[in-house]
Amino acid sequence: MKITRVTTLLELMQAISENIPQTLEIETSILSPHSISLPEGYKLIGKSNSSCMVSFNNSDGFGMTRNNTISNLTIMTRQTNRAIYTVYGIPDMGNIVLENLNITGQVSIISRSGTDKINLIADHIHITSCDSRHYSEQPQKYGVNVYQGALTVYNFNPNENSIIECRLTNICIGFKNAPVIGSGIFVSGFGNEGGRVNLETLTTGAVYSNGLLPYGTADIITAAVFIVYGVEAKSVEHHGELVTYGVNDMVLDTWGKVEKWISNYPITSYGPSGIGFVNFGTVKDFTARDIITYGLGARGFNQYDGTVENIKFKSITTHGDGSIGIQVSRPIGNMTVEEDVTTYGSVGNSLVKGVITKLAANAISIKSGGEVESLTIHGDIITYGDNVTNYALEGGGVKKFDVGGEIIVNGKNSQKYNHN
Repeated sequence: MKITRVTTLLELMQAISENIPQTLEIETSILSPHSISLPEGYKLIGKSNSSCMVSFNNSDGFGMTRNNTISNLTIMTRQTNRAIYTVYGIPDMGNIVLENLNITGQVSIISRSGTDKINLIADHIHITSCDSRHYSEQPQKYGVNVYQGALTVYNFNPNENSIIECRLTNICIGFKNAPVIGSGIFVSGFGNEGGRVNLETLTTGAVYSNGLLPYGTADIITAAVFIVYGVEAKSVEHHGELVTYGVNDMVLDTWGKVEKWISNYPITSYGPSGIGFVNFGTVKDFTARDIITYGLGARGFNQYDGTVENIKFKSITTHGDGSIGIQVSRPIGNMTVEEDVTTYGSVGNSLVKGVITKLAANAISIKSGGEVESLTIHGDIITYGDNVTNYALEGGGVKKFDVGGEIIVNGKNSQKYNHN
């Protein structure tokens, strides 16, 4: 393949105008006042990503067409623009490869009607800043819309034969106390029926996000990592902390299917109704370290719909009023907590399926429709708030319940057990 050295915007545009598949080697920093679409078969490679930056001051960045690669570069747009995006209407986009990139702006891999196949390979991507709130394509279910993410992979084609195949590895989003705005990593199909996404693997470093939603918002949510409907994921693993800061900012959320999901670092939410892990989908095996939430109504784990076969946490701690430790509303398999389940809050508001609802910060709540095959807590179950219940069976049941430590109640008018 032809290799073309590029040192200016003019040289870049001249090489693209040839429309002959080639490798463009960027040797310096370039500023473009307009977006640039890469023709089929073009590869864009930085000689050194520490010194090679392509910036777009008034537009989106690079459009991907078919069999394109971008690697070893820093790409900068405004945070409200797309740094990398897919061009519409190409039936088979072939292999889209993104490697070793530092990015300001959104990476938007979206297939719409007219595009039936994309094979996406993304590795070592750090999106440092992005605001994805204004994009109109948003999944809708359970009374809420979901904001897109800094990294968005979205099959928006309703054709049931359309598919995005993808491998997403070593993805980092935002910085500590400098999160991206909207969701962090967002992967979605068209719906429960229609276009699908096969996610072979997703591995991440740290992810930091903030939806910047006003308090009291009931119909919009975000997540640090959101596996939405129409997605079948084989393996998801996190090698850095996962943190959300705002209202309705879930940390981990799924409406899809995940075979194996592992978080090797703490899961933390600071905002109201920011749940640590909320599951509406079907998960086979889920393992996480500590889940810690601080906001009002910010529960630790919630099983709303679907099921999980095996789920394990190191510990769960919630601090806000209305912040339940574990809440189960559907049948699940085996749940284990290696250490303690602790809640500090009392009664407060929380978002439940698009409705602001008053909840008590019970340590464990098994709602009507919730059945647990086995629940094992190796440590203590502790509540500190007033008017809460430590272990509440509220219409649901647990077939096998084992506690290695103690059941401790500290607050006024609180109780250890409530079996309704």
